[in-house]
Amino acid sequence: MHQRLILIGNLGRDPEMRYTPQGTAVTQFQVATSRKWTDAQGALHEETAWFRCATFGKLAEVCNQYLAKGKKVYVEGQLVCDPKTGGPRVYQRRDDTAGASFEVRATLVRFLSPKGEGGQSFAEQHDVDGTGLEPVTGGGSMSEEELPF
Repeated sequence: MHQRLILIGNLGRDPEMRYTPQGTAVTQFQVATSRKWTDAQGALHEETAWFRCATFGKLAEVCNQYLAKGKKVYVEGQLVCDPKTGGPRVYQRRDDTAGASFEVRATLVRFLSPKGEGGQSFAEQHDVDGTGLEPVTGGGSMSEEELPF
């Protein structure tokens, strides 16, 4: 059995990096995905979903260095389920409403924003899968029409 989650969205804030007691780098960041649609009455609707992503090792170091709030990003990974419920982590907000957190253990991250857009610029895009750093061929950004789905 295999599970793979693919996200394409924007970072909601700058990534945060820390180290485990064993010295492994861990970077966490939030990705917002959204979809728009028109209902039968012609009204436009928009829905945004937030995902908390975590990366480890060399991937964490690269994500911390090159990602910034507002950058477009492609993330592949596994959904981390709450062991108690088997679904997203459910919590109580300060205003006593229920909330849910979708958490992803990212194994591949591609930076989609063009050079210089939304924060610091970078010389080349990177595709990191935890085994090392490999440049993405072709460079540049992907438009919505170029996405494989």
